[in-house]
Amino acid sequence: MNIQGEVAEGYEAVRDAFVRNFEVLGDRGAAVAVYRDGRRVVDLWGGTHDADGTDPWTAGTAQVVRSATKGVAAVVPLLLHQRGLLDLDAPVGDYWPEFKAGGKEGALVRDLLAHRAGVPALDVPLTPEQAADGLSGARAVAAQRPFWEPGTQHGYHAQTFSWLLSELVLRVTGASLGSWLAQEVTGPRGLDFWIGLPQAVAESGRVGRVGAVEPPQSAGTLRTRPRRNVSEAYADPDSLTRRAFAAITPLADENAPAYRAAELPASAGIGTARALAGLYASLLGDTQDGPRLFTPETTALAGTELSSGPDRVLVVNTRFGPGHMLHSPASPMLSPTSFGHPGRGGSLAFADPESGTAFGYVTNALAPSVTADPRAQSLLRALRTAL
Repeated sequence: MNIQGEVAEGYEAVRDAFVRNFEVLGDRGAAVAVYRDGRRVVDLWGGTHDADGTDPWTAGTAQVVRSATKGVAAVVPLLLHQRGLLDLDAPVGDYWPEFKAGGKEGALVRDLLAHRAGVPALDVPLTPEQAADGLSGARAVAAQRPFWEPGTQHGYHAQTFSWLLSELVLRVTGASLGSWLAQEVTGPRGLDFWIGLPQAVAESGRVGRVGAVEPPQSAGTLRTRPRRNVSEAYADPDSLTRRAFAAITPLADENAPAYRAAELPASAGIGTARALAGLYASLLGDTQDGPRLFTPETTALAGTELSSGPDRVLVVNTRFGPGHMLHSPASPMLSPTSFGHPGRGGSLAFADPESGTAFGYVTNALAPSVTADPRAQSLLRALRTAL
């Protein structure tokens, strides 16, 4: 395997683990980046541009990162809160009156961000076209009766998080979440991450094709599939788990131009590992890409636990802050202070205030993993030896 890029002295174990991901764990094309105290210390890529192709992955190759998008999108409401434009303790209905329908008038902004709003699924799923049209999703979640009293339980809003967060940001700023992110966050820092892929980037050929893969037998005894009770929940068409992930039915083609252009902050972000790590690094302090984004108070807020325990959708114990998933056995990061988000199938990005570290991993080989992909976890084990 021809691995490109570089690692700083002391981080060689991360490169070794990255190579092993291809040799043993079935990676096709991938990249990993790490920042430490604002400086990039790991920047590696290898394999093929497309999961089903032969052209090489390059330094600028970007990929769909699925739910790792949620962590990037969560930066927007936290910045709005930091600027005094969004009150996390206010009812969502203060900003979005239509959302009060069906018994959701008590749902707070912090409930929406922490997967406590009670609307992880829809009685009538949306088609991929409706999901991407910028109108149908917000109308559907506003009209949906909650599956529990908002604020009393939590369950992963796998797809509906797109329309909840998009509409909230639109009501507060008058701009779409993707455009606000590009103007205020990623653009000024030269970070290649988009929620709503610009046509010029799409036409450049930089974005690779993702594809489903099965872990090879060489993966050995590593657990690459969910536990039985989780599998059963995904298999049951009437379970809240299945319904939450099926809020868009049929499944969208993640390689289709229309899907890539859609602003779906729960699932359709596209970017590089370097951009993910660089963004999370900017939440901790100044970086080589620009000044810090979050004040120390907002960084602390991002890692504050708002939801914990049994997750009504994922059927395991999870922890969430205001928008980010937090370190837990179900989604291991570096330390109890870590906040970020995995993407179903492999991708992972987070910040770890305790060590001053930010991490980003992107792959085009989407495995059956949900929150703790063996490839990302192998890289984290190697990274711990360098810290």
